[in-house]
Amino acid sequence: MMGVSQMERLGIGSNRFSKMVVSFLIAFFLLYMLSLAYRSSTFDRIGEFARAHVTGEMAGNVSRASESEGKHSSHPERVVVDKLLGGLLAPGFDEESCISRYQSSLCRRISPHKPSSYLASKLRKYEELHKRCGPHTESYNRTLEELSSSHVNGTADCNYVVWTPANGLGNRIISTASSFLYALLTNRVLLVDLGTDMANVFCEPFPNTSWLLPMDFPLSNQFYGLRSGNAQSYGQLLKNSNMNISTVSQPPPFLYLYLSFNNDEYDKLFYKDQNQGFLQKVPWLILKSDQYFAPYLFLIPSFQQELDKLFPDKETVFHHLVRYLFHPSNQAWGLITRFYQSYLASADQRIGLQVRVFNRKASPIKVVLEQILGCIQKEKLVPQVDEEKHIAPPSKNKTSRAVTIASLYPEYYESIKNVYWMRPTVNGDVIGVYQPSHEEAQQFGNNIHNIKAWAEINILSLSDVLVTSSWSTFGYVAQGLGGLKPWILYVPTGGQTSDQPCPRAVSMEPCFHFPPNYHQNSSTGRGLDTVSPVPHIRQCEDASTGIKLVND
Repeated sequence: MMGVSQMERLGIGSNRFSKMVVSFLIAFFLLYMLSLAYRSSTFDRIGEFARAHVTGEMAGNVSRASESEGKHSSHPERVVVDKLLGGLLAPGFDEESCISRYQSSLCRRISPHKPSSYLASKLRKYEELHKRCGPHTESYNRTLEELSSSHVNGTADCNYVVWTPANGLGNRIISTASSFLYALLTNRVLLVDLGTDMANVFCEPFPNTSWLLPMDFPLSNQFYGLRSGNAQSYGQLLKNSNMNISTVSQPPPFLYLYLSFNNDEYDKLFYKDQNQGFLQKVPWLILKSDQYFAPYLFLIPSFQQELDKLFPDKETVFHHLVRYLFHPSNQAWGLITRFYQSYLASADQRIGLQVRVFNRKASPIKVVLEQILGCIQKEKLVPQVDEEKHIAPPSKNKTSRAVTIASLYPEYYESIKNVYWMRPTVNGDVIGVYQPSHEEAQQFGNNIHNIKAWAEINILSLSDVLVTSSWSTFGYVAQGLGGLKPWILYVPTGGQTSDQPCPRAVSMEPCFHFPPNYHQNSSTGRGLDTVSPVPHIRQCEDASTGIKLVND
């Protein structure tokens, strides 16, 4: 028999066991209820992700702009992200091969500018043409045979524009976009000679085909020497025929179009409407340009009706073309997204500042810095600092602003960062200043330099407000991608700052710096005549010789 003490211990053990069971059941019940709540939340999130994947609906950054005050802010709200950009992009690409194509819209301000249905339809038709006539297709090979002939035999069913590079990345992008617009207008296929220094910078823009000129193209070894006065150029052909193209009995199988900044008066005859008919008969046009010549296409009468249907909103031409054609490669997109997530994603406002100094001796660092600070503070893009205090007063309405500086040099970044580190702002806003890189010099022919430059252009385009430098094609591309009307920083020369350091651009279109002078002011020989031939062409703000597209 058990002793009394043993029975007592057994009873106590039973009580403890019962309490443990009850505690376990209560804990189990609580955990079960928590799991139900967690599962419900998780399923909600999974459902949201699925809807985002299918319809593009997700929590993203929406930027609301107050144009009158020049203030823009980013707030997380539920929005519908249109990854096809209103029909600008075609579905069906392999998304893993070019992640940025459908993801860049998640980081960038929502564009209020939608492509016309006519433009979207035109692009789909072009994609079919490119697929049929692209490199190594039967049509391409047949047209290639024309190059070995002294004249056109009429057997080819595809015509081509071959773009060849000139100058830096910004120049290359704006001239490629112009060349593509010309191809659209003339029913040609655009092929590009990117070269080794542009490898892995962009994704392929057209589905199920390539825009890259094959390396075995017969005329490739002549591209480097393509300049004004070339014996096979259209300008030289006009010169030899005393500018009477009707005297040329047979169109040649190819012609060079030299449309760079230093082309001569004969090269510029390309822009005369009466010469376009002859060019239509030439299968291969080899084009070299560093200019955004698209605005002048609007002055060619035979193109005007088609252009009006493609672009009812005239200041969106480059905005649509650059977003359609140029998508960062996965390597470049990695640079962009890492910088964005580290420095920009959590900011209430993103400010881009692009500083391009063409002559450092004529534009000393101190003077340029005064111009920059005068610009961003006068235009209230950033608040001034409080020189009397060391700590900002408490505020419930603090705004965090991230300033991205793109420049070849580090001094502007270091100085501006120091301004906002040493003193608080007058309204308590928190200012972060960042610079992705400073290469010190533009490096032509360097592939990694071009990838980093392309990444910085895209980072600038993610801004809510943007300041660019006058004459800079780098800035033109950023404003086009972002759909932004920038403040144009006049980089001072001669040691003097300006009372108006950065006027606002009238449109987000780039400037055609060196157009033909067919419509120049007869009294000054510069800029447009008082009455523009079309209401949507205006003299550029940053180049008195240039023209740009604006809304009427």
